[in-house]
Amino acid sequence: MTNLSVNVNKIAWLRNAREGSRPNLVELSKIIIDAGANGITVHPRPDIRHIRPNDVSDLRTLTKTNALELNIEGNPFSKPSSIYPGFMQLIKELRPEQCTFVPDNDHQLTSDHGWNLFNENNNLKECINEANKLGIRVSLFMDPDKSQIEKAKDIGADRIELYTGPYADTFFDKNKRINNLSAYSDASLFAKSIDLGVNAGHDLDQINLKEFLLNVEVDEVSIGQALISDSLRDGLEATVNKYLLICNDKL
Repeated sequence: MTNLSVNVNKIAWLRNAREGSRPNLVELSKIIIDAGANGITVHPRPDIRHIRPNDVSDLRTLTKTNALELNIEGNPFSKPSSIYPGFMQLIKELRPEQCTFVPDNDHQLTSDHGWNLFNENNNLKECINEANKLGIRVSLFMDPDKSQIEKAKDIGADRIELYTGPYADTFFDKNKRINNLSAYSDASLFAKSIDLGVNAGHDLDQINLKEFLLNVEVDEVSIGQALISDSLRDGLEATVNKYLLICNDKL
């Protein structure tokens, strides 16, 4: 069984297209939780293009009330501004169960690569230690590279999140898909062998998720764009249920 954490960024993005509170982020996140999701993921960016700091606080209250995991993604080196408290300050205040450190710049459209820990490890290690002291599990967004994964363990990470964009991009090319699955499977097995938990995320959907989970040992997937898009057609509760069936290997 693999846990499903639903990324609700796109709900906030739609709300932000106009003034007001529709769609209501907390109300829809509660539907996601009631449908059986194992957690909620947010990626508050410094330009607050979707999730805002007050949203994260509201969702922290919601997940605590429902005894569910909140996963806050972001670059730990993001600095405070007049509209953004800084990533490390945000997790200090809200203390999620998990934070996922992602090597994004402030204006990046979406996450598109894992950490190069041979360049970033000293400062990143301090951020990991700081989060761990607060009781927060730290996952690092990583490519399926064993040397990088071993470094993640060395600097104190609790988990890695495998960046699955390349797998999704090549899914319909059989040879590339098989090669990618082999690389991700090897990376996951190696991570597990050195006592790292394994998460996965980026462009996973109802078409490609089952094969990935059948081949790669994963503790948790974080899915947002595809799940929220599917829900426009099938409804939010029904869509969450479909993804949970895949995660539970029943579909």
